[in-house]
Amino acid sequence: MKKFHIKTLGCKVNQYESEVIAQQLQSMGYEIAEPGAGDDTLDVIIVNTCSVTQKAAMQSRQATRQVIRSNPGTTIIVTGCHAQIHADEFRRIEGVDEVIAQNLKHTIPDILAAQRPTARNEAPFAAADKTTSNDFRPLEPSMLGTRTRPFIKIQDGCDAFCTYCIVPYSRGRSRSMPFSHVMDHVGRIKQAGYKEVVLTGIHLGCYGQDLAPSATLMELLDKIHTTRAIERLRLSSIEPHELSDDILELVAQSDIRPGMICNHFHIPLQSGDDHVLKKMNRPYTRNDFISLVNRIHRTVPDAAIGVDVLAGFPGETENAFKNTYDLIDGLPVTYLHVFPFSSRPGTPAARFPDPVPTETAKQRCSTLRQLGLQKKKTFYRQQIGKTVEILIEGQRERTSGLLKGLTSNYIPVLVDAEDDLQNSFVTVTLSASRDMFIVGSIQANN
Repeated sequence: MKKFHIKTLGCKVNQYESEVIAQQLQSMGYEIAEPGAGDDTLDVIIVNTCSVTQKAAMQSRQATRQVIRSNPGTTIIVTGCHAQIHADEFRRIEGVDEVIAQNLKHTIPDILAAQRPTARNEAPFAAADKTTSNDFRPLEPSMLGTRTRPFIKIQDGCDAFCTYCIVPYSRGRSRSMPFSHVMDHVGRIKQAGYKEVVLTGIHLGCYGQDLAPSATLMELLDKIHTTRAIERLRLSSIEPHELSDDILELVAQSDIRPGMICNHFHIPLQSGDDHVLKKMNRPYTRNDFISLVNRIHRTVPDAAIGVDVLAGFPGETENAFKNTYDLIDGLPVTYLHVFPFSSRPGTPAARFPDPVPTETAKQRCSTLRQLGLQKKKTFYRQQIGKTVEILIEGQRERTSGLLKGLTSNYIPVLVDAEDDLQNSFVTVTLSASRDMFIVGSIQANN
């Protein structure tokens, strides 16, 4: 049996796409294996690269060189966002058999089936088209069995062109999975026995704008909710100006299963300073963001609110950073994802004056991460004593040996239970906080 491994860097969309490729390869008779797991040489290693930051780009190059060194005789394929923009850079790395464009990564299984080389001294694959595409490439639902919550990519690309972001150049313009295809994918996931699905995309709030006739994310959510297409639905990241009052009201209504839409929102803020937001080409102000978070808190009081923050943008003064810190500190947000500014060649921000020193940006990131930890601990403490529903996941937590479940509002909960409850909903009372988990006790009527 042929063996393969996929090394994935970057976002949840990249992870989803890797899982779909892996699923296709398994259906062709390939077996997933870890490098160095045995004496047998892997037949294929795919490196699915990321370009969102300088660090991610560097890690993509390092990962490629590392798998080449460690796996002589293995076919090495490089794809993903960084490969899309810098294909020639990867082609110059000795040992790379082929670079496949981001928009063609779904064809890798077909390419392998048709013309996989048996050794590096044979002819490499035909060169792939480097151009991005305006067509949405529907991929199969990812159901490898390693997740309790499969992802569906319903949107790809981005039209926003924030001044710091390389994604529109690596993934192309915004495009959407047809409405009926989304419903079909959700139905197939439910039929396979899964209880929750996560809708994801590069710019999720733009879903449907390119379809004919056009649709909206709200219309899609309402359809899934009304038809009870899945027992629990979760959204990935959504832009502040695209989280409408209609969506909030729908989440507030869906507090019973089936058809429950999770009270969990992940919202990019990036900066809490209006001058920096304008330079970033972000279409909202700090007051807009304050208003949104307060509306979420009023409409869906127990909602988890995650926030992306970017520190060290060119021209970010100490006062601008303080504006960001104070804004977050004063809002009922749950957790932070913090990133330092990374200059990406080809983006407007790469040419902006007044760069923030690297050490200053690192310190600001550290300060924000500490604030994020405080926010998460506060949110967890507020949940103690509540009775909630959790979806038990498929693996036990390593340290405690307890089963782990997830609430609708994104709290990981540890419970003492038997394995037969895996992938089941149970009602628990949250009793105590333990590190980054909450311990719960299962109610007797489960």
